Amino acid sequence: MPVAKLKAFLDDNQVKYRTISHSPAFTAQEIAASAHVPGRELAKTVMVKIDDKMAMVVLPASQKINLGRLKKACGATEACLASETEFKNLFPDCELGAMPPFGNLYGMDVYAGEALAGDQEITFNAGSHTELMRLAYADFQRLVRPRVVEL
Repeated sequence: MPVAKLKAFLDDNQVKYRTISHSPAFTAQEIAASAHVPGRELAKTVMVKIDDKMAMVVLPASQKINLGRLKKACGATEACLASETEFKNLFPDCELGAMPPFGNLYGMDVYAGEALAGDQEITFNAGSHTELMRLAYADFQRLVRPRVVEL
């Protein structure tokens, strides 16, 4: 079952989505293989701190984040990966590391890699290590309003 908060938000906004169940998996590559989704089509959520403010970066699972580019795109002094300790309590309804890329539901900014913006759909963790959600990228863009950046 996807995160109740996210499901209610999508339902309230009349967004059509699909859930994909898979065997337990923890890395983006394992998830993509388990769910039979190409790595370039699976979006991963990376927690970062930009000038000491927690934020989400969403990018294809097949890509790595370039913190220098993120820092430059944000006009920030500092951008670094957040530790699990720093963000584990921010997502009480999610398994650690399986947060959906809806930072707006958790009071944080979301940055999306340019590679995602050209996709028709986005597939991402639905708050657990056994379920994904897939929806139109246009709906994700409309609801989350991520800042699209080159990563």
